[in-house]
Order: sequence, then structure tokens, then C-alpha cells
Amino acid sequence: MTAEPIGRVLIDSPLPQLDRLLEYRIPAALDREAQPGVRVVVPLRGGQRQAKGYLVDRVAEASFEGTLNDLSEVISPARVLTPEVAHLARRAADRAAGTASDLVRLAVPPRQVRIEKAWLAALDAHGRTGPNLDPSAIARASAVPVHGVPDELVARLLDASEPPASRRIAVTAAARLTAVPEATETPQPLWLPVGLADLVALAARTLATGRSAIIAVPDYRDLDLVADAAARVLPPDAIARVDAGRGNGERYRGFLRALEKRPTLVIGTRTAVTAPAHRLGMLALWDDGDPLHAEQHAPGVHARDLALLRHDDSGCSLVLAAHSRSADVHRLVDIGYLAAVAPARSARRRIRPTAQSTGANDPGARARIPSAAWRAATDALSDGAVLLQVARPGFDPRLVCTDCGTPVRCRACSGPVGVRRAGAAPSCHWCGAVASAAPCAECGGTRRRPTLPGSQRTADELGRAFPGARVIVSDGEHAHQRIAPGRTIVVATRGAEPIVDGGYRAVLLLDGERMLARDSLRVLEDCLRWWQNAAALAADDAPVLLVGVDGPVASALATGTTDELIAAELADRRRLRFPPAVRSATVTGTAEEVRRALAPLTDMTGVDVLGPVDREPGSVRAIVRFDYARGADVARELRAALVAAATARAQRRRSTLRARLDDPAAFDLTADDTPE
Repeated sequence: MTAEPIGRVLIDSPLPQLDRLLEYRIPAALDREAQPGVRVVVPLRGGQRQAKGYLVDRVAEASFEGTLNDLSEVISPARVLTPEVAHLARRAADRAAGTASDLVRLAVPPRQVRIEKAWLAALDAHGRTGPNLDPSAIARASAVPVHGVPDELVARLLDASEPPASRRIAVTAAARLTAVPEATETPQPLWLPVGLADLVALAARTLATGRSAIIAVPDYRDLDLVADAAARVLPPDAIARVDAGRGNGERYRGFLRALEKRPTLVIGTRTAVTAPAHRLGMLALWDDGDPLHAEQHAPGVHARDLALLRHDDSGCSLVLAAHSRSADVHRLVDIGYLAAVAPARSARRRIRPTAQSTGANDPGARARIPSAAWRAATDALSDGAVLLQVARPGFDPRLVCTDCGTPVRCRACSGPVGVRRAGAAPSCHWCGAVASAAPCAECGGTRRRPTLPGSQRTADELGRAFPGARVIVSDGEHAHQRIAPGRTIVVATRGAEPIVDGGYRAVLLLDGERMLARDSLRVLEDCLRWWQNAAALAADDAPVLLVGVDGPVASALATGTTDELIAAELADRRRLRFPPAVRSATVTGTAEEVRRALAPLTDMTGVDVLGPVDREPGSVRAIVRFDYARGADVARELRAALVAAATARAQRRRSTLRARLDDPAAFDLTADDTPE
């Protein structure tokens, strides 16, 4: 009699003590459907309760010497967890001292029964592979031009026989727009940043070689641009959109399409990096410095780190592209891991600081919109649209005492007080309470003024200054993806700038000094990224003016040498042992829990601990800094501490110990308490 096969199952549980493969016998009744990758139900605690999980592997012999329980149920025959994604989840979890099931939960969407059954039926009709691509579509995809990557490098990226080390690049994209034509006799061009257009073109060419591609972007705005561009060069069946923005059903439908064994372009936000893809040929990440690429759910692995791990596993081409290089990517360029691709200096967008072009005696030099910027906007409005990027949404986001500058605080909760819209009474941004006109606690003054006008107030003032011009506000509450050309003033917060066909006739970057004043380790990277992303929306011959910024930052933007500025920033961080020159981890919990977790780390070379310091009542936080070579050791010790704290029998209450590696907020001095 043949012995029953053994299934190795990953339990869907955040408990660190269950973060391992558990073994179960596969009964004969389930043998046909119990294949690696399917969802299953298994008994825990000797059958006292049932748990869901994924069948990761089948083996002939068990490693567990005791008596094994039987697999309880196969939920569905759909093999949704591919071996490649399961291995990626395990590696990423080990690197981040987390659990693999947390990453699988992000990678595999919740099951939608009706959609899955229809997909399985359609798949059976096509021999378990899905429909083939139209040959004419393949030919059209292979002809899509790539603007910002040399032809010989494009050929290398598409050649799977080339070693993976020669097929990973960091692209500093030219900050300008390009047009993707419609494939009809009367083309209607689609305008988008040239960097995004190049990623779509590279992905289309990858599909033409018979391999799949993944493009991950920060948010839905970039995703819509990529989806629209991809739809012009590829058939609909060749595109799988896996973001959750359009609902669980559409996300699951896109995920199932990515599972099919045929070339597919997978597009989405940060979790797209973990999507299944048949014969992955290229993995591209756009604007890796955007904080939206940092996963907030445990274990908090950044999309860039997932992309690096997946490239290492699959050997696919790796493309990290952005208008402004992050310090993390520059470190990888510096050590020779990534090859740098950048436009010639003469082709780079120049951003002109008004502080360097306005005379010292000009009475308008200190205005929020200096005279030089005002003239540029006035001249540009005669030809088309003008973009003004501002730091804050709303009307007057924050109020301070006119006499002493002390911020006005809510008397109920101590939150920041501001004016949300024209004519509204000042109210608290946290609890919403209307703020009474109480005297200032510092000086007794009763007058209030805004620290910085928001997008709505700026738009109101410009509407009065330019009668007859259309004024549009684009921010978190009033989102615009595209606007029609014409005599238009667009006031947008950073990241919410809409596109106008052909580009803006002028771009004014306001509140630069305020943006640079943020207490964050990455403030310089963020500002360069915000400003370059906005500058990319200008027409080729349009002026881009930066207001309120002088010094090395202004000079780098004016001369197109921002990569050199990031290099200097990285050198400073190496001297101070700040990320990404080193890795870091934040450890929080009670003082005793944190002390025990840190004890094995104190004697390690290349590791130092800052703190712990008091946080909330009964809680402390410590920051661990460590060299990249010690990453595996630190992660292993912290994970062991988490397991020990979770399984300690003597404790009377649940463990509060938490550890997060590469926490993006670890070195931020203060949190910005005004909503964007």
C-alpha cells in the first residue's frame, strides 16, 4: 500500500510561533486537488480548532516524528500561491523579522468565489493556459519606442541569456511629457511623463519576447496613466491590473489573469511586486522614493526591497526609474549594483530659483509670488494653462498668534486650528470643534493669521487677480487627473498636479522654504522629487520657477545636477550612520521586553543601539542601527525575541513587543499634524 503524501502548509496567522511550514497527511479523497498553491483548511491543537492556510509543498516523507493529522479541506483547486511568490514571502519575512503569512496576505487577494469559478471554467476551455496573444498585437508591441534608455541597453534588458547583473538599471527620467498616439487613422495622443511611457514601452517589448512584465507605481494617479498607455499598445487580455482601488472583485480578476501561463503585463501599486507572473522578464518600479511604496502593514517591507529580492530570485531585468533619484537607489549605484542611466546634462529640465534672478532691491522679492514669477504666470496665461504647486490644501490650514507666532491650539484636544474654507469659522483639524477667539496663552494677543495660505485660499486670490481665467484646485479633496487646455490657473498640492495636453505654459513651485523646513531625514529627497515631478508636466519651452529657496539646492536644480546633490547627502549619512548608509530597526514595548530583545545585539560588531526612550505610558522605543552585512543576524535575533515574548507562559497579558526593520519614520523628528 502506497503511503499517503505529506503536505506542508503555511498557516494564515500573524503569530510568530506559527511562522513555519506545518506537516499534514493528504487523504486519498483530497489527493487530486491538494496541489501546491491551493487554499486549505487544517486542524490545529489536535483538532480543537480549524485554521486556513496554503499548501506550499508536497513531500513523500515527513520530517515530524510524531503522529500527523489529516488535511481537513481543500477550499478551491485554484493554485493561487505560486512557488516563486511563496519563496519571495519567506525571504522577505526573514529579512524583516516578520512572518511569511503577513506577506502572503498582501500578495494574494481575498477569494471571490463567483469570479474564481468563472476563471477556472474559462481556463479549462483553453488548456489551463489562457488565450494566446494576437500575433499582430505582439508585432505592434515590439515597435513601441523607448526614449530615455539607449538602444543597446534595451536589447540587453530584453535578452534573457544576458547575466542578471547586466540587466538592472537605475533610470533618472527626463522631466518632460511625451505623447503616446492612438492606434487609429486619426490619432488622439495621450500625454504622460516620458519616464512612465518608457516603462510601458519596455514592458510591451518584454511581452513580445514571450515573457511577462510587472510595473509598480506609487498611487492610482500614476496607475491610471500606465493603464491608459498600456491599453494603446497591448490587447486588453494581456494586461492584469491588481490594485485594490477598483474593488476586491476587479483586483481578484486581475490577479487570476496574472496567474495564467502566458505573457502578461501586471500593473498595480506596491503589492504588484509580489504578483504572480509567468516567466517574469522585467520588473519595474516607478518613483521608489515615494513614501506610498512603504508598506504600512506588518512586516512593513518596502516595495523596492521586494523588487530587489524578486530580481535575485527570478533573474528578470530590474528597472528602478524616477525623475529624481532616491538616496537608497544612489547607494546601489554607488556600490555598482545598479547601472545609472540619465539624460545628458544639456537635456535635463532646468528649474530657475527666483531668489537667484530677483534683485535685492525689488520690493516684490519677498512676496509669496515674487514679481518674476508673477510676470511669468501673466505671460503664460495668454498661451494656455499655468500650474502653481503649494504646500498645503484647504484655505488657511494653520493659524498662529499675529503678535508672537505661537500656533493656535484647540482648547478641547490641543490639536492645530485652521480655517477649512472661505467664510468658515476656525476649527480644530483633529476633533473638528469650533475654536473660540481665546487670548494667546503666551502673550495674551487676540489676533490670528495663517502660517501659510492653502490651495483654496491661493486659488481665490489668483481668481481675483486674473479675472476671466478659469481657476482649478486639485488636492486630496478635489482630485483632477487631466484638464482641458486653455487659459487656466491650476493650484495643486504636491502629488495632485493634473496633466494638460502639451504641458503647462509655466510652472510655479511655491512654499519651497516651508517644504524644506520639515523635520525629516528624507526632506531633501522628498522636495527634489516633488519639484521634479511637477516640472515634468511643463511644456518643453515653458519656464519652471522655484520660489523661496536658495543655496546648494537651488543651484543643483538650476544646473541639472541633483544626482550630485543626492550623492553628497548620502556621504553625509555615511558619516552619521543614518539610513540608507546603514539599516535600522525600531523596537517598541515595555522596558523589560525591549531590554530582553536588545540584549543579544549589544555585543555585535557593526551594531549600535539608540535609546530606549519613553513613548506612551508604559512603553519605550529603541532604534538599532546596523551594517548591511549584519542584517540577517539582527533580524534573526529580533524574530527570536518576538517568538519568545509571544509564547512566554508566565506572562499574564499579551506581549506588546514590536520590531520593524527599515522603518521609514525612525529618524523623523516630528510628525506633521496637519492633514494633507
